[in-house]
This record gives sequence, C-alpha cells and structure tokens, in this order.
Amino acid sequence: MSTATAFYPVGTPGQPWGPAEVAQWRSRQIRHRSYEEQVLSEIQRIGERFELVRYGELDYGADGRFPLFALKSRNWNDALPTMLVTGGVHGYETSGVHGALLFLDRYAANYAGRINLLVAPCVSPWAYERIHRWNPEAIDPNRSFRENSPAQESAALWALATPLRDATLMHIDLHETTDSDETEFRPALAARDGKPCKQGEIPDGFYLVGDSEDPQAEFQQAIVAEVEKVTHIAPADANNEIIGSPLVAHGVINYPVRSLGLCAGITHARYRTTTEVYPDSPQATPEQCNEAQAAAVRAAIDFALARG
Repeated sequence: MSTATAFYPVGTPGQPWGPAEVAQWRSRQIRHRSYEEQVLSEIQRIGERFELVRYGELDYGADGRFPLFALKSRNWNDALPTMLVTGGVHGYETSGVHGALLFLDRYAANYAGRINLLVAPCVSPWAYERIHRWNPEAIDPNRSFRENSPAQESAALWALATPLRDATLMHIDLHETTDSDETEFRPALAARDGKPCKQGEIPDGFYLVGDSEDPQAEFQQAIVAEVEKVTHIAPADANNEIIGSPLVAHGVINYPVRSLGLCAGITHARYRTTTEVYPDSPQATPEQCNEAQAAAVRAAIDFALARG
C-alpha cells in the first residue's frame, strides 16, 4: 500500500472538514435509485410471512424521511437461538440489501420453528438511494455503532439490538468491497479528515472479516466453503494481505470489531462476521453476489445451529 496525494473536490488538503465542507459534500450527492420502490416494496411483500417491525425513521429534511424496518420470526420463542442478519449498513453495497431480502424470500422458511430470526435488510436508506458509504452528515455508520452514536442509522439499529444483545447466538453483517472504495471513498475519507490518501488494492472476490478478539475460525471457514460454491474467494495480495490486513485463513481477515464501532460488534453473539462481496469482478454477476450473501447467511445459521 502506498501513500499518494489524491485530489478531492471538497475542502482544503490537510484541513479537516467543518460544517461548510460537509454541506458542500452533501449538495453533490445525487439520488440514483428509490428505497421505496426497490427495498420497501420487497419488505412489504416478504413481510406478510414475518412480523414486520418498524424500528425507527430517519429525518433528513429536504432529502426526505426514511422508515426503518426489520423482519422477525412469527411466534418468537425465547427458548430458541436468536440469529441476527443486517444489510445495507453502507447503502452503496447493493448485494448486502438484496442478499438479505433474497435469503428471507427463498430460504428463511427452512428455519421456521428452529430459530428466532431478526433481519434488518437496509440500515442506511439515504445512502442506498445515493449509492454512498456515508450518511448525509458525512458519517460512516459502520464506524459508529456505540452508545450515543452520532449516526441516526447506527443509533436506531443499536436500540433494536439492545434487548437481544445477550440472547443472540449469531450475527452476520452483509457488505461489499467495490472499485469505488478506491476511486471515491478513500479519497473522500482522507479529505474529510485532512489526512493523506492511502491508496490500496481491491481484492477480486469474496472474503470475510472476523473479530480479532474472538475469531471463531471454524465458523468463518464454514461460510467461505459454502460461498465458494457460488462465487470465487479473494486471494491475498503480494503482502499476504487483504485491504491491508493479514490473511489469517482462506478468504478471512480479522478486525477488532467493537473498538472500531463496526456493526458486527453490536451484540454478544458467539458467532459474528462481516461478509465482503466484490460486485465489480468480471467473474461475478449481481445475481451471483446476492446468492453469495444468501449462501453466507445459510452457512452461518447452519454452523451456529450445529455447534450451539
């Protein structure tokens, strides 16, 4: 990984953004797609088979109001293990949203009566519409999962998960790594924070981010093995790393998820992981990416059920 000077059209190089720069950045964000048409319509359709939970609403002024929904098992039974699935924490990571919806539509019925299932398929709808990583205040929700979070998206999901924090056995958070991480989001982050831009290398393929404090290696490998039936797994780079972190197993790196404020750390689940699909690969289609996410969810649930 090298350090490079990357031009970003907001702010002054070397100076962190203030409110004026955030406002300028926000004014540049364009609505590309509809949360209501592409996501809420599917949630409503699928929701007939589940209990539909409205766990909050985002109010972003002129950009609109965004209701937040989760779907949970009917006939919730506290004697059963609880499995949490989250998607769309980064709104631009499309298969995280639609992979979660695909799992609900096609596979969730197979687990009826065996688990308590809670799925929040689109945590960041404003960012979904604008195909962006941040919320409109230039905050990354996936570095903001903590008490009194500055991100509305993170605070709402935190509140939803809090009553289940000790009861959750498995939590899988569905993400993507895209080419725009290098072309847009790293330069934007560096500009926002007034720091040099560290250019990296985008891995071609699926990988997982486990928790370095409790990595659960067998759990991670079970997911990789299932996903590999659907799409290819990312190799390490020349430094035996993926996105700057050492490869600890086939398709697996680890982060300290709680100290970084990542979504995967919001419960005390024994089994927790973050998926990373690569939709820009010439070897993958959007349908494959959605299927890979659904396969990861199935494998994670199956492993947790078998091991307890």
